[in-house]
Amino acid sequence: MTERIALGTYRCRDIAEAAAYAAASGAQWIDTAPNYGTGRAQSALAGVLTAHPHVRVSTKVGYFTAATGGAATVAGVLTADQAVTGHSLAPDYVRWQVARNRLELCRPRLDLVLLHNPERAYRGDRAALYRTLREAFAVLEEEVAAGRVGGYGVATWNGFADGAFSVPLLAALATEAAGGARHHLTAVQLPVSLVSMAPIEQALDGRGPLRDAASTGLRVMASAPLHGGELVEMVGKELVDLIRPGLTPAQACLLAVASCPGVTNVLVSASSASHWQQAADALAEPPLDIARLREITGVLASA
Repeated sequence: MTERIALGTYRCRDIAEAAAYAAASGAQWIDTAPNYGTGRAQSALAGVLTAHPHVRVSTKVGYFTAATGGAATVAGVLTADQAVTGHSLAPDYVRWQVARNRLELCRPRLDLVLLHNPERAYRGDRAALYRTLREAFAVLEEEVAAGRVGGYGVATWNGFADGAFSVPLLAALATEAAGGARHHLTAVQLPVSLVSMAPIEQALDGRGPLRDAASTGLRVMASAPLHGGELVEMVGKELVDLIRPGLTPAQACLLAVASCPGVTNVLVSASSASHWQQAADALAEPPLDIARLREITGVLASA
């Protein structure tokens, strides 16, 4: 399962160093966003991506720093009022940010562009949210047609959990945006961990976003698999031994997430060579079977 490990740059202390080691160690994906690293993450990755052209990159559109908001205002793609919100999925802004992402990452073509927490837009107004998603998808379809983007999707924290949208709905909106079934919605990113267990439990019951994504052929990038590092302190030896004896708590948690049906990639924010290798070793383990995953979720649900 080692091909499932991907570098998530959200919590990396030294993004360039972490990316260089991940790329040299065979990572196939690096995930980033224009607001990560206080707006410096993409520029920090550029040299690594140039040196390792085989590594695919996923980035985002949505959140932006104050500096980027100011630049977008000068460019005329955001008003001053829109710029102070720190988040936008307006078509002109999406188009502008995709171009900026390409420039910062030194990549003429972005492998994957994700709309960043679209549930933040138009909270409580589902019709407006769906219109915003459809319009943003339409811009990304144009970018795909022009050869500047390989595919697109959604990176969400609460969108699936809160019922703001579902994978079938996203696919329907992408179909409308593309004017037919040949759309380029290719991925979703959401938190999956032994704390955020709902996607795992749903997948084991044959439902939920992970199962829907798998049946639709979408890539699933599992974010926050260690719940911001909190799980390392929460998981005891008894649970580790249930998952796989001999692993560290962090490794056990990563293996559980990677074994979940539908998960394609596990994003790890490994900031050192040793942390990356420990994560890679965990995902080199044989996956847990469904029965063991059910046992694990049962134990945690009753705790």
